[in-house]
Amino acid sequence: PVDILISPDADQIERARVVQALGLDLPLWQQYLRFLWAALHGDLGESYVYNEPAIRVILQRLPATLELAVSAILIAIVVGVPLGLYAGLRPDGILSRVIMTVSILGFSLPTFWVGLVLIMFFGVQLGWLPSGGRGQTAELFGVQWAFLTKDGLAHLILPAVNLALFDACLILRLTRAGVAEVLPLDFVKFARAKGLKESRVIGVHVSKNIMIPVVTIIGLEFGSIVAFSVVTESVFSWPGMGKLIIDSINVLDRPIITAYLMAIVAFFVIINLVVDLTYTALDPRVRLQGEGP
Repeated sequence: PVDILISPDADQIERARVVQALGLDLPLWQQYLRFLWAALHGDLGESYVYNEPAIRVILQRLPATLELAVSAILIAIVVGVPLGLYAGLRPDGILSRVIMTVSILGFSLPTFWVGLVLIMFFGVQLGWLPSGGRGQTAELFGVQWAFLTKDGLAHLILPAVNLALFDACLILRLTRAGVAEVLPLDFVKFARAKGLKESRVIGVHVSKNIMIPVVTIIGLEFGSIVAFSVVTESVFSWPGMGKLIIDSINVLDRPIITAYLMAIVAFFVIINLVVDLTYTALDPRVRLQGEGP
């Protein structure tokens, strides 16, 4: 990091001064203890490149990544759950087999390659959608959001679809497997024997009993999108945390890297908590506190 902060023409005295100011002349264990003490007080260091607190730089990029992740997971749910239900209810149908074949392709195709194809086809050949950047943004609650403007929404579509492809296929296959497992069970047969409408049997009795594993995957994949959207953000020049971490690694901006990793850990903890709380709403048998014997 010293090479970033000083001129290449700086002498050894200047370099030694910067090394001492950063605490890099201390033993490794002392540097680590200093970092822990500062982190406990909310200080994750100052970015070498941006000359701002690292956590502030992360929070500035967080909205862009969050709206991309939310858009991607919503697309994945809207596409994956209905197609999974259809494929599970009609496993031998031609359309179901086509759906499952396409889902295998969705697993197999690399994210960066799909992104480049989307850019080439929709951005270059057809010219329907912009191929990079975030576009115009509008302010809401003091934060800039792209989805609030027509131009920003157009910029959001391609990277969101690119991120959603893998998750949609995963949710699709998990939903299909859940339907195939639940349909032969007695409570479904009993509901049909009572004369309930098929839409109610599927929409309430079947769907509710397959949602817990689906919700688990949705939560984990949402966290993964936020944490690992590096490739998509780089391909589409989306100014989120993923692009920030790549740029920071290239220039060895250690405070940004550390703040990013700690923010992702905290985010995963929150996501897992929300998923656990969602279980209790979906299935009354799941309790926050187990009953004693």
